[in-house]
Amino acid sequence: MAKTLVIVESPAKAKSLSKFLGKKYTVKASMGHVRDLPKSQFGVDIQEGFKPKYITIRGKGDIIKELKAATKKADKVLLASDPDREGEAIAWHLAHVLNIDERDPCRIAFNEITKQAVQQAVKHPRPVDRRKVDAQQARRILDRLVGYNLSPLLWRKVKKGLSAGRVQSVAMRLICEREEEIQAFEPEEYWSLVAKLVKGRTGSLEVKLHKIDGQKAHIPNEARVNEIRDDLQNETFEVAKISRREKKRQPALPFTTSSMQQEAYRKLNFTARKTMMVAQQLYEGLDLGKEGPVGLVTYIRTDSTRISETAEQEADAFIIERFGAQYVPGEKRRAAPKGRAQDAHEAIRPTSVQREPEGIKQFLTRDQYRLYKLIWERFVASQMSPAIIETTGVDVQAGKYVFRATGSIVKFDGFMRVYIEGRDDEEEAGEIKTLPELKEGEQLKLRALVPKQHFTQPPPRFTDATLIKTLEEKGIGRPSTYAPIVDTILKRGYVVREKKNFYPTELGLVVVDLLKKYFYDIIDVEFTAEMEQKLDDVEEGDANWVNIIEDFYIPFKELLEVADQEIEQIQVEDEVTDEVCEFCGRNMVIKMGRYGKFLACPGFPECRNAKPLLEPTGISCPNCQGELVLRRSKKGRKFYGCSNYPECEFVVWDKPTKRKCSLCNSMMVLKENKKGRLYQCINKECGNKLEAADDEMDNHEVTVNESNDTASAY
Repeated sequence: MAKTLVIVESPAKAKSLSKFLGKKYTVKASMGHVRDLPKSQFGVDIQEGFKPKYITIRGKGDIIKELKAATKKADKVLLASDPDREGEAIAWHLAHVLNIDERDPCRIAFNEITKQAVQQAVKHPRPVDRRKVDAQQARRILDRLVGYNLSPLLWRKVKKGLSAGRVQSVAMRLICEREEEIQAFEPEEYWSLVAKLVKGRTGSLEVKLHKIDGQKAHIPNEARVNEIRDDLQNETFEVAKISRREKKRQPALPFTTSSMQQEAYRKLNFTARKTMMVAQQLYEGLDLGKEGPVGLVTYIRTDSTRISETAEQEADAFIIERFGAQYVPGEKRRAAPKGRAQDAHEAIRPTSVQREPEGIKQFLTRDQYRLYKLIWERFVASQMSPAIIETTGVDVQAGKYVFRATGSIVKFDGFMRVYIEGRDDEEEAGEIKTLPELKEGEQLKLRALVPKQHFTQPPPRFTDATLIKTLEEKGIGRPSTYAPIVDTILKRGYVVREKKNFYPTELGLVVVDLLKKYFYDIIDVEFTAEMEQKLDDVEEGDANWVNIIEDFYIPFKELLEVADQEIEQIQVEDEVTDEVCEFCGRNMVIKMGRYGKFLACPGFPECRNAKPLLEPTGISCPNCQGELVLRRSKKGRKFYGCSNYPECEFVVWDKPTKRKCSLCNSMMVLKENKKGRLYQCINKECGNKLEAADDEMDNHEVTVNESNDTASAY
């Protein structure tokens, strides 16, 4: 009986394929790449047309030996690595290692790990796509040329152990320049004025000052808001205009890699790296009991929002059965593909819409379930009818002042019945505000005027979601690179993540300034985006990879020579502390690592002592006489513990405060989330909670005395 060997990257994928292929097939895993450029040397022969020197990756010897033995026993070998450039390169390397002719039909690829997709793929093998391999190889060599030339320069001129990367440095530049904008920002004061109005005995309405004398209202200071308040005391508030209009709210398109990473960050608090790790598990296949191993989602590295006709039909049938025919639109919303090389795969979707999240929850981990549910809901919603929302606008006239309020009523929920996309500005995307029934000419009674001071805000710092969104919009990186970019800049200590925001370290700012001065193109956004397009051209067969690298390297080499001569030694001084190293007596210094600041001995490498930096909070430990200090877990998460640890093991995850609980006198901590700030008692038996805004009134509200309608402030 003829035997076919199928080689995939991972054991999970091997297990899933084995179920679909039967006894004639043997499925083995290569555990990712088997060859790569060497770490200990440059590995690129510039004189020989940038010829790469590939070596077997350390630790892969036994795997290769096993694959070679299996190849000898097989009549046919099929290379079934992932259907992208990286996967094509893995197949090409395997072909070389196993002495398989890459021109033979030895390569299979599928967008989803389902029985139908896999069985179809094995019937239609093809040669290895050398253009895809060349595109991946060009990226790898470009990154090696930059990294292995810039890093030694940074060692010599700034600090030993530093490194620089081609695409990561661009991301770092974006973060550093955003920080510069924030630091240079000068806030401007302005005020808003809200009128709280009453209709009859029960109806109430809040309207915001919109226009003064027909011009858009701008209140620069408290003196001006007080003038307006005084003007309004004797004015009649009358409904001047009511406008209603219906609008359609379209569902979000199915997930791409980028939009999945952004939404998983917003809704699940997953980093890009965690999202891709969990998504990979869903793609490769999970054991669903009697059903066995099956891939739950389609391929997870894609720029496309396109879905197959079969998937669309399956979704329509499901939606009609579950919600009714009115929930399937007459015409589906579609987006044009963004580029020639980016529409090869479908959007990320469930392999079967019938496999509902709740139905398979028992077989998934908590993270797998939450991400699968997000993907499933996004896909189903994307195939549903738009929501119909009636928006009402009310203008209330009070002399020369016009106040405005808007409200909405959902007349048809459409896709909103299943899913609403999150937002980066942290407003609740699905919040609908309703207004009381009003008539034009109707008079309303003033209950209170609420002025509020504001200041213009600087642009926000990048988060995982907004950085990935920006990289995608600017054409930097590809689906497979977003998560590694974020991960790398954190590992290098150039950037830290604090309360979800990215902050550049002093070292990061120094390195970016140096690169901008001497290697402007290397970390130029447009230049990097153009290079991505050239790699796409290689994949399409429209460009030669060697020519692209040569065009890049010749001017880059000249810049290296100039920089080496002109850059003087740059000292990044470490902050010296009073903490004395218990091993050698030196004063320890503050270093910046992947998870923020830590203490290290300046005698490195002779003395390798390092320990956590305990940042004092000024708040006493409720269990002893110690002080609570900020610490970090092994994964970098902040928590607050007693300075007398290990004698006192008191610990809280949320920020401790000096506030005492009014019910039991225990400490209260400050919890912060998208909905606001909340004080919570640490005594679990008490559970007292208090909105932080309740005792922090920075507004001056004006009320109207019911008996004489005169205003009084409180």
